[in-house]
Amino acid sequence: MPPTILRDSDAARKLFETIIDSPNGRRSMSRLARTCRAMCEPALNVLWKELDSLLPIISLFPNTLMKRARRPGLGLAKAPNAEDWSRVLAYGERVRRIAYIESSSSVSPSIFAIIAENRPVQYILPHLQQLIWRVDTAAGLQRCTIFLNPELQSLVLEVSTRIPQLATFLAEVCSTTQLSSFSFTSPTSLPDTFTDILRSHNTLEKLVLVAPGALSSSVGQWAASLPMLRVLELDLTGRSVIAVEGFFDDIVASGASTPSDASSDSGVFSGDEIDFTEIRKSSLRLTGDLRSGGVFTDLCQLSLTGEVANIAVFLKHLTSNLTHLELVIEDPPDMADWQDLSGLICERFSKSLLSLRINATGSSRFNELVRSTSRGGDPPCRHLPLQHFTSLPSLLRLEIDLPESVLFYDSDLQAVAQACPNIETLRLCPMARFPASSGPSLTLEGVAVLTQGCKRLQTLALVLDAHTESEETFNSLDVSSRSLLRLHVGHSVVNDSLQTTILLSHLAPYLETIKWFHEKNRPGYVEANATGWQKVSDWLPHMQGMRLMERARVVHLATQKPETREQSVDATVTRITVDKSLQAKPRLVQRHVQVSPKLVDRSTEAKPELVSMSIDATPSIMDTSVDATPAVSHQSVSIRPNMVSTEVDASVHTETKAISAIQALPFDESNSVNKYPDPLYVLPSVIPAVLAGLLTFACRILTSYPLTIPMHMLDKSLSILHAQPKEGNDSSSEKHELRPSPAHSVSSSTSELLDHDIPPVCL
Repeated sequence: MPPTILRDSDAARKLFETIIDSPNGRRSMSRLARTCRAMCEPALNVLWKELDSLLPIISLFPNTLMKRARRPGLGLAKAPNAEDWSRVLAYGERVRRIAYIESSSSVSPSIFAIIAENRPVQYILPHLQQLIWRVDTAAGLQRCTIFLNPELQSLVLEVSTRIPQLATFLAEVCSTTQLSSFSFTSPTSLPDTFTDILRSHNTLEKLVLVAPGALSSSVGQWAASLPMLRVLELDLTGRSVIAVEGFFDDIVASGASTPSDASSDSGVFSGDEIDFTEIRKSSLRLTGDLRSGGVFTDLCQLSLTGEVANIAVFLKHLTSNLTHLELVIEDPPDMADWQDLSGLICERFSKSLLSLRINATGSSRFNELVRSTSRGGDPPCRHLPLQHFTSLPSLLRLEIDLPESVLFYDSDLQAVAQACPNIETLRLCPMARFPASSGPSLTLEGVAVLTQGCKRLQTLALVLDAHTESEETFNSLDVSSRSLLRLHVGHSVVNDSLQTTILLSHLAPYLETIKWFHEKNRPGYVEANATGWQKVSDWLPHMQGMRLMERARVVHLATQKPETREQSVDATVTRITVDKSLQAKPRLVQRHVQVSPKLVDRSTEAKPELVSMSIDATPSIMDTSVDATPAVSHQSVSIRPNMVSTEVDASVHTETKAISAIQALPFDESNSVNKYPDPLYVLPSVIPAVLAGLLTFACRILTSYPLTIPMHMLDKSLSILHAQPKEGNDSSSEKHELRPSPAHSVSSSTSELLDHDIPPVCL
């Protein structure tokens, strides 16, 4: 059977949350989860509820998938299958909060691509409620979309550089989630469409804007229109008073939220209309139905960062009943502005303010750090007066933590005791360090005034000089606090440990915890003071026991019963009778009372709410020019015949054959006159053949050579002859000219000739 506390799930959860918030709480919680089955589930739920990194989720993959088993942040060597996701999905259902910091480089960017491509379900962390995402690049911002789910309630986005895709990412966030808390921090300005994108998120209860452009009038109007807004945080650093005033320019007060409430002027014939606005307001004021105008009327918690003057200007416009106010100011503040701010807080929020925290900006703390680490001497100490807080009767917590304005006096504690009688937690710069020459100004005498005036004080943290100079403190029981349980003295000075222990046992006999700085490496450490407070811590329980025992004895003696004694008394009554007459004449007084009822005329305006809407019925006309010009193209067509120059051999092929008609007679040598032959007998036969050859050659030249002249040479010759003007007909001659068309700009000389009236040439 499980233990009794584990039977109640709420009690077990609160117990485990207390354990995990303690030092080494996560290690203790992991050991409890491995103790028994009854503790396993509730312990694992608390252990995996809030994660500061993605490494625990990535380490749930099998080691065989890791690049290095002992360093899961390096990524996965291969893609996981469906079975490898079982542990990731099982433990992912327990996660409610997760954070990612891109600059830490603890997780490889390749892991996100593998998860997005291979996840078996759409949301690997289906019950995630809070997502903290700090990025430097557009790729890092896009990785956030993997963890957006419908159950996400809070998104904390910190962007260190300008990312053009920011508006697209915000639009995706609005389409996927319905946030109740949104925080945006960036050194770059907000997108131009920031308010248009987030206007659909009317369920926002917490809004944090720390970026240039957060004080624009459009942002102020949008923030004031959120019906469920309860927490607002803005940064006023480096802004002028006019810029702070501009935040409220477009905000319409709740008492005049409609056009009918704001004005009765319709804009048409306004000079002839009667203004009933003041009459209506008077009647509504008599009936008690008039709504009081205000800005951020439902706002409960406000956090402002910047100069004290800008914060005071911002608070002047608020009409809400703030319960928690956190101010991050430049230290040291201007004393006049600090006085105005203190008075304004008491004037506006005295009845509702429960918590007031005052811290320093990052630049002020950095300057203090530079001074503390350098050899520039002792850090400066300035006084921050608390006498300007006149009345804060509902205040329960006051915390002031500034690096330079750390000096307080006993009169400041007296002012706090008078202004805040119900305060429970008071912290006045418990981390302050003082030079050895001056030291703190607060004493235990001032603490006695505080414990006397604040009967509910439970936690006190300040730096003081633990010495006493008055004996009246020991003689008064009014300074003894029954509620003070925790005391933090920081670098306080103690000289006489025994005297300090006796006084503390008188002021806080029920004190449970006392803390001081005992680390030797801490700046401002003084070994004598640390040793003295160690003795006080050792002796105080014994002194408290003795003090309570003495007081219990005194109370017992004060409530002891008085001594009683029995004694008889003679109670016999002696009667003496005396006759007396009494005239009882009544005294009459006439009074006239006029009873006239008090009549109140109330008029109820039943005027229906009219909404004037103008509809633009102008038809949409669009002028479109149509080019109806027909496409005309000039083309010249060449109709010249295809001519081919071919050489034709027109010469008559002749053959010359010589036939000898001379009969060969036998030569009779005896009959011959001369025995040698005569050569002249051959000439008559040769002459005809030669003449025939010459005649044939001449005919060939005269007949075939004109036909071998190139055609283009003949055309050129004919054109030259035709180009000469005719005699006696100069006026009637036409000038023929060829103009090339746009499409065809090439024409040969032959085509030009064909365009003229050239008579055919007959060969």
